Amino acid sequence: MRVLGIEGTAWAASAAVYDTETGDVSITSEAYQPDSGGLHPREAAEHMREAIPIVVEDALTGTDSIDAVAFSRGPGLGPCLRIAGTAARALALSLDVPLVGVNHMLAHAEIGRHRSGFDSPVCLNASGANAHVLCFRNGRYRVLGETMDTGIGNALDKFTRHVDWSHPGGPKIERAARDGEYTELPYVVTGMDFSFSGIMSAAKEAVDDGTRVEDVCCALQETTFAMLAEVAERALSLTSTTELVLGGGVGQNQRLQAMLGEMCEARGVEFFAPESRFLRDNAGMIAVLGAKMVRAGDTIAVADSRVDSGFRPDQVPVTWRARTETHSRASSGEGELQGAEAVVEIDGERVRKRRLPKSYRHPALDERLRRERVVLEARLTSDARRQGVPTPLVRDVDVREAQLTVERVGDADLRDVLDSKTGESHVRAVAGHLATLHEAGIAHGDPTTRNVRVGASGDDRTYLIDFGLGHYTGDVEDHAMDLHVFEQSLAGTATDPEPLRRGFEEGYAETGTEEVLERLRAIEGRGRYQ
Repeated sequence: MRVLGIEGTAWAASAAVYDTETGDVSITSEAYQPDSGGLHPREAAEHMREAIPIVVEDALTGTDSIDAVAFSRGPGLGPCLRIAGTAARALALSLDVPLVGVNHMLAHAEIGRHRSGFDSPVCLNASGANAHVLCFRNGRYRVLGETMDTGIGNALDKFTRHVDWSHPGGPKIERAARDGEYTELPYVVTGMDFSFSGIMSAAKEAVDDGTRVEDVCCALQETTFAMLAEVAERALSLTSTTELVLGGGVGQNQRLQAMLGEMCEARGVEFFAPESRFLRDNAGMIAVLGAKMVRAGDTIAVADSRVDSGFRPDQVPVTWRARTETHSRASSGEGELQGAEAVVEIDGERVRKRRLPKSYRHPALDERLRRERVVLEARLTSDARRQGVPTPLVRDVDVREAQLTVERVGDADLRDVLDSKTGESHVRAVAGHLATLHEAGIAHGDPTTRNVRVGASGDDRTYLIDFGLGHYTGDVEDHAMDLHVFEQSLAGTATDPEPLRRGFEEGYAETGTEEVLERLRAIEGRGRYQ
């Protein structure tokens, strides 16, 4: 089978032919290059209108027949998507072959899985307008974490426009960073979500205040890429997955690949980054995923093929993969366990948690984060306990070694009992605990289903643990982010997350404020995929 893929989400007008028999993928692309500044939607659409016929004709040269046409249905810029979609419909009709509408971000994830041969990896997508971490569970890709404001590529481009560098900015930052020294910038991770806008503002101010641009570029890479690597590691830990793939144009950056490789090697995880032609926006990944969808019978009628500029990856029923999962989980027993950030040693009724140095992070950044987080975890764990929220009793804090010794609580992580009869009651308890914390001006910061302990012998309480990303705040946004993080972890670890999510929000409504739930809806509705 030969599938023609057409990509037209924003910058790249691209066409490709994928031959399923030989595995060959031929790609032709014409990227839009603005004269100055960033992307201009009208100019990008004009480029797409001119370039799509050229790249399609080139891709089809020497091809005897086409068995299906696949196109990027979204997310992306509406005018660009419509031009590419119109071309795909016309070709499918003229050739009398099936038409396939592909989610652009899932194509980034699937091309890494396809090229690596991995079974069910976590995927970190780092592209211009998007940044998120995905896992596959029960017939869909689940968004475990994502940017709360702008994509990583767009964020970097905003900085380079500030210093009058031409587009694309990412490669220029990478080159300048080689001659730079690390300088401190804000580091913003909440659970498995992240934010780049404050970092970029600080970077611009640093340059304006006289800091060498090379030093700021070094700091930008070290800070933003460490955030991406940390979030990917949290996702691997939450899902107990042993495979990671990288997607998106920013994934071409060698420093980012090196960070992810070091992180995975330390965890015993396999890591794969596709070659550059499959990382930047390209029609090859559209054709490859399109072929899988055709084989699964997942085609669309021309009348039903409207594009969707906000098309989220978790909206797509995954028809081309088996629903089974291969990774396993084990509850905490005696001995040493590895979490996302720390090694946990369980010795009877005591738990010693030591935050490990991360070789992928710059040493100064790593030391700052480890010390800050162990202090915060000790302080917030104790303060939450004083508010009546079940937490471990803190027995000792060693800031120098970034080590915390606490009471052992529970005999299972919440993620391991979500599908049991008691799962919903524990989820409702978490909602009540978070409402109590928020009333006291505390945000947990990382309330995932792995940071909740349940079910010690003769004790049905639900404990919150690991406050290392928490902080004191009365901000409704921070409180709503706690709910958002927990619901994302439900989606990634529960067999049927929707009833649990409803129960969680009902539980929060009983003692929390409606304003926080309203802000949660606003967070979910932000246009991060446009």
